[in-house]
Amino acid sequence: MSTPTIGIIVCSQRVPRAGLQITQFVLDTIQKAYPTANLRLIDLAAWNLPIYNEPGIPSFITSSDGYTHELTRKWSEEIASHAGFIFVTPQYNWGYPASIKNAIDYLFHEWNGKPGMIVSYGGHGGGKAAQQLYQVLQGLRMQPVEPLVALTFPTKEFMGQAAVGEDLGLMEDGIWGDGREQILTAFQALAQLVDARSTDDRAVAA
Repeated sequence: MSTPTIGIIVCSQRVPRAGLQITQFVLDTIQKAYPTANLRLIDLAAWNLPIYNEPGIPSFITSSDGYTHELTRKWSEEIASHAGFIFVTPQYNWGYPASIKNAIDYLFHEWNGKPGMIVSYGGHGGGKAAQQLYQVLQGLRMQPVEPLVALTFPTKEFMGQAAVGEDLGLMEDGIWGDGREQILTAFQALAQLVDARSTDDRAVAA
């Protein structure tokens, strides 16, 4: 049986943005420590979902066939295909971006019960956004893990570079050392929940 995949979501769609390279930093940090981890990048900018435009209520829809729009059906199938998720989000005005809330709200059963890990970033680490997103994952009856990882921009210069999408040199060893440890601690908790769910699913199928 194939290894369950974990989707790692770039929650920012802003142009320019730092979100893609920060998400890649998170992915690479995990992949170096856990070479067999099956991580798949999900970039909301590439999906470009419109503001929710389905006539149905997601919690009443149990398969992708129940959606009206083709893009929604593809989004449903994408999320349904992953066993867990890592949300990498900036903080905007003490909250997370509308892009990830909209992407989440398209679906319900596809998220339901699955483990979720949150990595926030910003001038102060984005902890308020992470806490709010944590509550939303609870509302979906997901299994959000701790710790909530907060990546704080180390200097005003770094923040300025992030704001205009410049290369932040994130793969240099000295950057976000504590953040790397938090990422790996949270991922270990996520992976354990994913493995437990996979074991339960195999037992049911047997």
